[in-house]
Amino acid sequence: MRVGLLGTGPWARAVHAPALAAHPSAELAGVWGRDLAKAEALGAEFEVPGVADVDELLGQVDAVAIALPPDVQAPLAERAAAAGKHLLLEKPVALSAAAADRVADAVHAAGVASVVFFTLRFQDATATWLTQAGRTRLAGGAGSWLASVAGTPFAASPWRQEHGALWDVGPHALSVLVPALGPVVSVQAGAGLLDTVHLVLAHESGAASTVTLSLTVASMSGGVEFFVHGDAGRLVLLPEAGSAVEAFAVAVDELQAAALTGGAHPCDVAFGRDVVVVLETAARALASGRRETVPR
Repeated sequence: MRVGLLGTGPWARAVHAPALAAHPSAELAGVWGRDLAKAEALGAEFEVPGVADVDELLGQVDAVAIALPPDVQAPLAERAAAAGKHLLLEKPVALSAAAADRVADAVHAAGVASVVFFTLRFQDATATWLTQAGRTRLAGGAGSWLASVAGTPFAASPWRQEHGALWDVGPHALSVLVPALGPVVSVQAGAGLLDTVHLVLAHESGAASTVTLSLTVASMSGGVEFFVHGDAGRLVLLPEAGSAVEAFAVAVDELQAAALTGGAHPCDVAFGRDVVVVLETAARALASGRRETVPR
């Protein structure tokens, strides 16, 4: 599979490009960026061309991996799907349910494969945890993703500054709690210090979960943990640290498999769209101070 990389930022440079370049059955074919000089520089690192015309790159590849801000990703994903290219997307798919719907509709209309890179979902520890969770009757769960982006390349990201932890790390929390506990039907939300948010999620199964998210905690306070509880006790997920490149390589494998078989992936654009709907509902709950129902 020949893959074009759309994006030249720190995540593209640290994860997407090296994982694609080293992949045994995929080929990094070229890099497009909004700044041609950056596209050429990143491409040179991996001995592929950097291009200014996205349609030129689309004409040379089977799939695209997109590492761009969500509001930039969504229209480009639509464009790539319409051109018949398989999609390896970043989370969140978009910054509104309407935009996510357009991407999902474009993928469905074109009949292409799609995978959204919810990092945790492509780690062995998470797969084992979800298998264990599926074997027991669950009453609820909880999760926290506490981090500090101060002093990192991501601190300067305008969309993260505007939308905060809810939209940046909230998708990761939903990516594990939803498959374990079922679709979210309503959300309550409260704001903490800076961008910290606290969510109470009611699931269709009758279970409930709580989530705390922040990108602005003190550096020594950071950590990620999820658990679910039920008849078999408490099942704790401690995500694997520092394995994003390896996880992305697994996502590439699974995109290839979905493209070959025509089957739907559990983390496809339809699931990505559902995550965006819950995030949008949570943002509405933060603003209203009330429990908000997730649209069907």
